[in-house]
Amino acid sequence: MTIKTRLFSLLSSVMILTAACATSSQANGHEHEDGLESFNRAMFTFNYNLDKYVLKPVAKGYRAITNQDVRNRVSSAISNIKEPVSAVNQLLQGELLQSGISVSRFVINTTLGLGGTFDVATGWGLKGRQDNFERTLARWCVKDGPYIVLPFLGPTTPRALVGTTVDGFTSPVYWLTDGSHEDGLYAYGAYIGIKTIVAREAALDIGDDLERNSVDFYTTMKSAYLQNKSDMDTCYNKGNMSAAYDFDFGIDDEDETYNEMEAE
Repeated sequence: MTIKTRLFSLLSSVMILTAACATSSQANGHEHEDGLESFNRAMFTFNYNLDKYVLKPVAKGYRAITNQDVRNRVSSAISNIKEPVSAVNQLLQGELLQSGISVSRFVINTTLGLGGTFDVATGWGLKGRQDNFERTLARWCVKDGPYIVLPFLGPTTPRALVGTTVDGFTSPVYWLTDGSHEDGLYAYGAYIGIKTIVAREAALDIGDDLERNSVDFYTTMKSAYLQNKSDMDTCYNKGNMSAAYDFDFGIDDEDETYNEMEAE
């Protein structure tokens, strides 16, 4: 069995698991029920300690040796890398114009914007919009499924997990190697490491504030994660912007802020 065959078999299995979990949870009337709370809390504690003793110190070190302008350049480059993934998913969602804009942004910012470190395209009126395969699945009426916390990955749902997996294999970081599957995985792993450090640095202050003001930090983080998903367009709910507050350790939500800073 070839590597590609194994890859597609794995992806198919995850998709089937997603559908089964989503159907089961929806049938019970609680799509985001925490039926695995004991497991989730154990994994949350593991991730919390990993963050406390490894990720957070590294993020603080990154902040200490860089200034805000350097961090903005790095964040802009990471956002630029996501443009092809957004373009593919916008195409799958039937948004041809926005897909073309994402492709144009990638070409312009990669060349004239020095590898995406500067957002030239926004200044030309080509406003970006981040998309991913989870959003595509939501538009295709795939239910989210139950809430689960995984080691290293953190909070997720079956639909989000499938989306993250597919996005990884459509990222230009994975494909722009010598074509080797192993090299692609190594390159993408390095990219995820850098992206995680950059995202964690951006969330240092708000993360500390949330922890200080939380009676139950697990519940707070769960609520924050699920509320951040509430603005996702689905075939059932078109862009419900009813989140009580916005918090995410990822940097997708910060992309618009960086774009606005570049345009000034």
